[in-house]
Amino acid sequence: MEKVFYELSRWAIPGLICFVLVYAALRGVKVYECFVKGAKEGFALAVKIIPFLVAMMMAVSIFRQAGVIRLLEQYGGAFFQLVHLPPDILPLALMRPLSGGAALGITTELINTYGPDSYIGRLASTMQASTDTTFFILAVYFGAVGIGKYRYSLGVGLLADVVSFVASVYIVSRVFGAF
Repeated sequence: MEKVFYELSRWAIPGLICFVLVYAALRGVKVYECFVKGAKEGFALAVKIIPFLVAMMMAVSIFRQAGVIRLLEQYGGAFFQLVHLPPDILPLALMRPLSGGAALGITTELINTYGPDSYIGRLASTMQASTDTTFFILAVYFGAVGIGKYRYSLGVGLLADVVSFVASVYIVSRVFGAF
């Protein structure tokens, strides 16, 4: 039975693509022309968001190179211990709203260092899964559609990130025990 599920999962996406292509052809849709038109629009959108991506990557680099994370770890260590937040998790909490790739790298490093079943590993995984890259969304998605006034979106996005981080610490502490 396990082999059947393996084969089904292996062929699910190619099967879905074939089904869509056959269904579209039977309905008289010019599949290739629609694909080329969509690819052309996607390329134009990619070119349009390049400046926003470059600005975001530069901001993340400045943030990391300035040593802000080290300063917060150094001066906020006692407070973080009080609220069951290991100082090792702080770089993830600070980087997640900025960059998904950097946050994933930090999560991977934490899991490799402490193990996936450790408090820090579970907390990092929960934080990674329950938050979003607020600044990336504002820079890329809002920039792609031309939204320039996003002051309130920034506040709400960062508030959602803070609530998700606090909820992650609370839930992981309650379910798996504090560090």
